[in-house]
Amino acid sequence: MKDIVSQPWSWYVSGALIGLTVPALLLLGNKHFGISSSLRHICAACLPGKVPFFQYDWKREAWNLFFVAGIVAGAALAVNFLSDNQPVKVSANTVQALADLGIVADGNLAPVSIFNFSNLFTLKGLVFFVIGGFLVGFGTRYAGGCTSGHSIMGLSTLQWSSLVATCCFMAGGFAVVHLIFPWLIKII
Repeated sequence: MKDIVSQPWSWYVSGALIGLTVPALLLLGNKHFGISSSLRHICAACLPGKVPFFQYDWKREAWNLFFVAGIVAGAALAVNFLSDNQPVKVSANTVQALADLGIVADGNLAPVSIFNFSNLFTLKGLVFFVIGGFLVGFGTRYAGGCTSGHSIMGLSTLQWSSLVATCCFMAGGFAVVHLIFPWLIKII
């Protein structure tokens, strides 16, 4: 079993499993799926103040909190019991593109030269952690959901707003990776 779970799965298997999430949720009576809504549920549960945004029946969406807990538990299991402790494999083109920007592909999920605790209180940390985190959170709230909510659930249920949001997520991602990030990494 460990051999099956620890190997990369083909796109048609993992894609089908992700795709089956939508009819399963619809059959169970849930019309919303996504990670970003979990933060709202946690805030509504822990901070029952007078903020109108958090005044709703969050217990009806408690399944989403179990989903997020499952993601955290699954990640912990994968790292501690299924990992072969090998560096992350990155394509030669990506390694070269990063090297052209002065970033070493060090085999981690994120380059340590950018994403580490010693950078937290530097200009680089301010830009990538604080401003970047704010923009992701703001964009998620402004778009009415995250990439998983819009791209998986929203597109599957033929929501026009999810199509627009997904196109904007993709266009924004391409623009940042190819235009803004190379410029930004050189000036900070």
